[in-house]
Amino acid sequence: MTAPQTLDRAGIAARIPHNGSMCLLESLNGWDAEVIRCSTTTHRLLDNPLRTTGGLLAPNAIEYAAQAMALHGGLLAVEGSAPSAGFLASARNVRLAVARLDDVEGELHVQARRLSGDERQILYEFAVSADDGRTLAEGRAVVVLNTPLAIQESTAA
Repeated sequence: MTAPQTLDRAGIAARIPHNGSMCLLESLNGWDAEVIRCSTTTHRLLDNPLRTTGGLLAPNAIEYAAQAMALHGGLLAVEGSAPSAGFLASARNVRLAVARLDDVEGELHVQARRLSGDERQILYEFAVSADDGRTLAEGRAVVVLNTPLAIQESTAA
């Protein structure tokens, strides 16, 4: 693996289709062929683009995990090639331990583990946890790759 083991927010934003404030991850803490670990404090920002009048609701943890999955795909891509265009097709067995993320102190720790996949789809399990080790959200997600919809979305970004 020649891709870096750590990245800051700018390095992450250069490798995923989420720009500006929609790039929710601030740090890549490590990765290998199966697992990626990231962290962030963007859940506490008042101008977080996912925040509603009720705060940053816990289901948004899925978006944090999806961005980690997108970054993982970019890091796994053959050097010099563009990563496969993809989109989140489903989230299953999602368990939320809190109602909101914006009142969680400290960093969010986002981990995604690739369970299986091929050139068309990838199955990940994910967990978003707090600094104190509490699991805030966990589940599984399917990312579909190289479909006309995914390719159209990635070229529009």
